[in-house]
Amino acid sequence: MLDALSLFACLACAQAAPLATPADTIAVDVELVLAVDISHSMDEKEFALQRAGYVEALRHPDFINAVRSGVTGRIALAYFEWAGTVRDDAVIAWQVIDNAESANAFADKIEARPFRSFGGTSISGALAFGAKLLDGAAFDATRSVIDISGDGPNNTGTPVTTTRDAAVAKDIVVNGLPILISPSPSLSHLDQYYAECVTGGPGSFVLPVYAASEFVTAIRRKLVLEVSGVAGPGADPGSIRVDAAAPVDCLQGERDRRFFSDPYFPELNR
Repeated sequence: MLDALSLFACLACAQAAPLATPADTIAVDVELVLAVDISHSMDEKEFALQRAGYVEALRHPDFINAVRSGVTGRIALAYFEWAGTVRDDAVIAWQVIDNAESANAFADKIEARPFRSFGGTSISGALAFGAKLLDGAAFDATRSVIDISGDGPNNTGTPVTTTRDAAVAKDIVVNGLPILISPSPSLSHLDQYYAECVTGGPGSFVLPVYAASEFVTAIRRKLVLEVSGVAGPGADPGSIRVDAAAPVDCLQGERDRRFFSDPYFPELNR
C-alpha cells in the first residue's frame, strides 16, 4: 500500500513540474521579424531604396557587432513583404544570424528577390502575419520584435490598433519605419500615425525617413537599436523624431479608401 502511495505521489510531482525547454531549442537574444511594404503606393525608386537599405544594413559591421555583443551573440531573423495581403512566396524563413557570413547570406536572399508590388495597405494583416511567425519560431528568445516599414496608413483588413494590441499582449514589441519621402496628401503626419496607431510594447519606437538620402542610415540605425535592445527615444533622441501634431485618427486610411479607392477598386473589399 505504501509503495502504491509513493508511486502516486511521484506521479503527481512529475505532472506538477514545468515543461522543460526542448533540447534542440536555440537560445537567441532577440527574434526579429522584418515586415516590408511593397504596396502600389511605393514607387519604384522608393522600393529600390528600401530594398537596398535592408541589404546594406544587414551587411554593415555596426549590425554584426550589435548581434555579437548580445548575451548569446546571435539573433533569429525572418523577413516578409506585404501589401493588402502577405503572399506565400513573399517570406524568407527564420535564420540564425551570428556572424558576418550568416548576415550576408540573409542579405543575399533579400537582394535576390524580384521587384514587384500589389494593391492595398494592410498594416494589420502584416502585424498578424508577423505575430504568427513569432508564434511558430523554435527559439528561446529574450525579446520578440516586429519591425514594420510603410508609406501609408492601414486601409484594409482589421483595424490596425486591434492587431497591434493583440501583438503587444503577447509581449511582442512593434517598431515602425514610416516612409515620408512622398507624403500622402490625406495623411501627411504618417510618423505620428505610426507612433499612435502602429507601434507598441516596452521600448518601442518610430524612426521616420523624410528623404531618400536618409534611407540606408535610418534602417541600419533601427536594426542596431532593435538588436541591442536599447529602449526607444531616450537612446537616440537626435534621430527618432515623431512629429507632435494633433491626435491622429487611426481609421483615417479606411475612411480615405471608401471615398477614393472603393468606387474604382472594389476588389480591396474582398
